[in-house]
Amino acid sequence: MEKNAVSRTNIIGGGEVGQAVSIHMKKDTVHRANSLFWDTKGNDLLGTTALPHYGAFISEEKCQLLGDITGKKVLEIGCGTGHSLQYVGERKASELWGVDLSQEQIKKAEEHLTANGLSAKLVCSPMEEECGIPQNYFDIVYSVYAIGWTTDLEATFCRIASYLKKDGKFIFSWSHPIHKCVAVENDTLLFKKSYFDESWYSVTLGDSSLTLSDRKLSTYINVLAKAGFIMEELIEESDEDMLALREDDFAKKAKMLPATFVIKARKQ
Repeated sequence: MEKNAVSRTNIIGGGEVGQAVSIHMKKDTVHRANSLFWDTKGNDLLGTTALPHYGAFISEEKCQLLGDITGKKVLEIGCGTGHSLQYVGERKASELWGVDLSQEQIKKAEEHLTANGLSAKLVCSPMEEECGIPQNYFDIVYSVYAIGWTTDLEATFCRIASYLKKDGKFIFSWSHPIHKCVAVENDTLLFKKSYFDESWYSVTLGDSSLTLSDRKLSTYINVLAKAGFIMEELIEESDEDMLALREDDFAKKAKMLPATFVIKARKQ
């Protein structure tokens, strides 16, 4: 992976963290870097985001996007430690499946689900690649703060469409792209990067690194349509009750602009 000399803003929460450097994206190298990150320090540095939370200040309990899961075949993209699979499993889904880039995350998910009396078919693979998941099989595919890790959004959405039955639901969340442009400094919001910049960058957090691209909201919507989905709902407003529980810079920022977005779409 070639790095150039251009440093750039990396925003997590209310302000800038880590050192971000623009890069030329190479798929295999990105996969190795990000799988290593989640194999080692990912949960320690970024924590775990799982249902009922879709991310900062948006929850399934308030939005009710999944509906009745009873008897449904469900697949999670980026299953992480298995806590979201536990959430849907306890709501009587008939089958639980998950895919994740990190073998260590798969191991944690297996251990967590077993400890809670649940089982799932888990696959270690980049989400954009063929990995043996059945087609035209699932009622619901969802992803909680994981879709943004893909190196190929179009390939990922097309694969997800192939997994779903006709009229199946696809629900996913990610950090809102406008949130990644604005930092809090001295109680003031400042734009630190262009919203339209979708270039790839590497971020150093402690002695670990990760590689991402900040895609525009329109990119997600347009690629969804191209993959054969009809978008049914877009949620980007922070929950006032959840905001009231925090008084830090992140919460102040989320009162003025979106921190998270969630999209619910249907396969045609």
